[in-house]
Amino acid sequence: MAASMKRRAGGQTTTLVTMRALLPDLRPSERRIAELFISAPEATAELSIQQLADLSETSTTSVIRLCKRLGYTGFKDLRLDVLREVTRESYVTAGSPAAPSDIDRTDSLEDVIAKVSLSETLSIADTAQVLDVVSLRRAVDAVSAAGRVDIFGVGASSVVGEDLQQKLVRIGRTALRWADAHSAWTAAATLGPSNVAIALSHSGATVDTMSFLELAHHAGATTVAITNHSSSPVAQAADIVLTTAARENGFRSGALGSRIAQLMVIDCLFIGVAQTDYDTSMEAIRSTYDTIQRLTHHRQDGRRD
Repeated sequence: MAASMKRRAGGQTTTLVTMRALLPDLRPSERRIAELFISAPEATAELSIQQLADLSETSTTSVIRLCKRLGYTGFKDLRLDVLREVTRESYVTAGSPAAPSDIDRTDSLEDVIAKVSLSETLSIADTAQVLDVVSLRRAVDAVSAAGRVDIFGVGASSVVGEDLQQKLVRIGRTALRWADAHSAWTAAATLGPSNVAIALSHSGATVDTMSFLELAHHAGATTVAITNHSSSPVAQAADIVLTTAARENGFRSGALGSRIAQLMVIDCLFIGVAQTDYDTSMEAIRSTYDTIQRLTHHRQDGRRD
């Protein structure tokens, strides 16, 4: 396997995670093969190359093409790596009452709880594997030195952006989260070299989000993308890319899988920023907590009066 695929400056890219990230860019024949591996990795890895080609209604040439796309010289190496990942995943999910799968219409609420918790556990574990430590350090340094941080995302990513904005403000950083594209674009155009623009997009294909980063980059700001697809347009528009590895399908598409992975990344980013001035950050956290507690108690006392 190519070194560039296996390790990226501190983040380790696993084969199944890479397949998920590449799905939108694969040819239809390659996509069918990848989807078989993603949906049933152990069973698929036990197939011969001809059996896999027949099951995916494609050719052995397409299988070999996908292997090379993933950085492998042959099908055997791909199978071995997938089986290693299945073993790793079995340790991560040991004790779980569910197997990785989509939610079905006949599932009980107990099944829903088990499947959602398992999916989110795996999203976090996979993101921890692929998150590039060098890129994370660059993002931490940029945010720590920034006079202002502007944050933008659409849909579920907007909710995650709000969480990051609140965290940064709590330690005394100037951070703004924009709720609509026009406001975000206007703000991005006013940024400069001392500012940072952070964009969140699971797909990496959201046009409004890409435009936000392009405007910020043109204005001279440092741009950061948090996305599940490192080769996406949003990622290409960023100076720094922080990659997630969310598992999304069916009911969880765009809502839970991506959000839990993004939240993990922004928590790592926030803690890294807080650590750059640890004492000041901890004092700010204590001060804001005490303020909220005091005002909450005062308001409750006022209601009782």
